Amino acid sequence: MESRGNARHAAAQEIMSARAERPTVEDGGMCFCCGTKNPIGLKLTFETLPNGRTRTYWTPRPEHQGFKDIVHGGLVSTLMDEVMIRHLYANGIRAVTAELSTRFLRPVRTGKRYRFESWLLEDKGRVVTAEMEGFDEESGERVATGSAKCVRVPGA
Repeated sequence: MESRGNARHAAAQEIMSARAERPTVEDGGMCFCCGTKNPIGLKLTFETLPNGRTRTYWTPRPEHQGFKDIVHGGLVSTLMDEVMIRHLYANGIRAVTAELSTRFLRPVRTGKRYRFESWLLEDKGRVVTAEMEGFDEESGERVATGSAKCVRVPGA
């Protein structure tokens, strides 16, 4: 019987080696996180820090909660994914997420300002790995960590 870790690795390899049509990476302005044309989007902006990391800020609204006053974990993962992909693009790496892992350390609350940062961990050519962190801007406490394996988009 295959272990859970081996099964995940096999699934990631299957995605990465698929010969089906590759996704394009055009920006239509409708991205939920950063799209300027998306009427319900978060409209995040990003900056590159002197240490090479990419950073964004987000203040979740009440409509972003799962349980009362606690932001839905899927949205936190979405922010982590977005800051990571934006970091790759800022560094000339055109890729899509193949595997994403988020660890929730503390509840993310509505109405509070959070900072999300990402950096490149490893570049193996076709597959790149990045890491991300989220912080409560007021206290400085880390609220989430994550990592992602991404696959370069051919021809991009």
